[in-house]
Amino acid sequence: MKDLVSKIIALSEEFRVNAEKNVTGNKAAGVRARKISLELGERLKEYRKESVKA
Repeated sequence: MKDLVSKIIALSEEFRVNAEKNVTGNKAAGVRARKISLELGERLKEYRKESVKA
């Protein structure tokens, strides 16, 4: 569970950085942010399942 939370935090930070770059006009960062958002969504669903078990 700790590894999952660490991964979610890292993905959130990576998303934030790329989303900010996208706002300033970096289109490649927008692609990265969208890709990260999909992975982040999967990890959050996984967290929800794990937290119910705990």
